[in-house]
Amino acid sequence: MSEATRPRPLASLHANAPPFKPLIPTALLPYLAFVLLSSVFLAAFYFTTLPKRSVTSKEIIVGVVASLQAGFGVVALFNAVGVYV
Repeated sequence: MSEATRPRPLASLHANAPPFKPLIPTALLPYLAFVLLSSVFLAAFYFTTLPKRSVTSKEIIVGVVASLQAGFGVVALFNAVGVYV
């Protein structure tokens, strides 16, 4: 059998697959990005007002939450403007 006449199961699966539907509607992405990135700035402000003794669990929790919000906020912002990452 030549390459052109051989059946291609992956191509047929792709052609018959349902279209992709995201979990979060794309119309909500700008609002989600705004909320997440705004909360990052608030968390950063809160982080700078904590007493400067030593590294406490409160600082670690605030830092981890702010980092997650920043990561998801930037991805939501990129997707909202059409850069699908």
